[in-house]
Amino acid sequence: MIARDRNWLLIFAVCVALAVIYPFFADGYQLTVIRDALIFGLFAASLDFFWGRTGILCFGHAAFFGIGGYIMALVTLNDAIPFGSLLGIMGAVAGAAFVAAIIGYFLFFGGIRGSYFTIVTLAMGVICQQAAVSWSSVTGGDSGLIGIPPIAFDVGGLHVDLSQDLPSYIFVAAIVAMVVLALWSISRGRWGTVLTAIQDNEVRAAALGHNAPLRLLVTFVLSAAIAGLAGALYVCMAGLVAPDLSGLLLSTEVIVWVAVGGRGTLLGPVLGAIFIQRAQQTISSFNPSLWPLLLGCVFVIIVFVLPDGILSIYARLKSLFKGRRRAQ
Repeated sequence: MIARDRNWLLIFAVCVALAVIYPFFADGYQLTVIRDALIFGLFAASLDFFWGRTGILCFGHAAFFGIGGYIMALVTLNDAIPFGSLLGIMGAVAGAAFVAAIIGYFLFFGGIRGSYFTIVTLAMGVICQQAAVSWSSVTGGDSGLIGIPPIAFDVGGLHVDLSQDLPSYIFVAAIVAMVVLALWSISRGRWGTVLTAIQDNEVRAAALGHNAPLRLLVTFVLSAAIAGLAGALYVCMAGLVAPDLSGLLLSTEVIVWVAVGGRGTLLGPVLGAIFIQRAQQTISSFNPSLWPLLLGCVFVIIVFVLPDGILSIYARLKSLFKGRRRAQ
């Protein structure tokens, strides 16, 4: 366990170092691509925190991403609301967490688990997308809301404006690093240990005195809150929000990001999202219709060759070098 923690921290440190030096070699467009990919990576890490630790798949996780995005858009587009950016982020996090708390309460305390939970959350995502389309007077319907201002706020007399590429990249990268590190600390502590016990045998964990439904609910709410934060960041960077951000397609994509990166690793889904988003940008520039086919092929190959995700490459190489040294 200690060796695994050291490996994770080493990879995390390398990723942070790469994120720090990347702006010195990238132009504005490349910064925005990686910035948006980092936001999707944060979204993927939020799903992995719940799915990876509980073994329960939420197939409508994009609903929380969309809820956070719409709340952020509605708050920041209202000039009468002071401190729009900060209140928008807080509202996005609280709104996504509130919806997750209501839905999760009835599901977890009602004994809904496994594939039934997945089906219910799938329906939740469809309902959320349809609500965004139908409630056009608030959400803008199919066209969504445009003209969302970038994040701007004052801290100790210092004005922070994220309308430029470099400041927005630094801000997003710092948020992603802090959140992923915090989630990893929670996962490796007592809370994560109990969640692992619940995943292995919920009845036995309950017999040992752990309130399994409550722990699953809290984990689900925290996961949704981080997804709402990611949605709020994305709409401010993109300048728009649309029903697709809460739909089935994005819910499916985030599952692919987690699976490609490595479920249960937290850092792997971030790398998986960056890898897939970057590959999509590159391949689509040559042939847009070729990208879905290649994505399917890559996903199948990774499932067979790297079932634990791309983050397991380091562990495999390390064990391979150790085996060769012992053979010598």
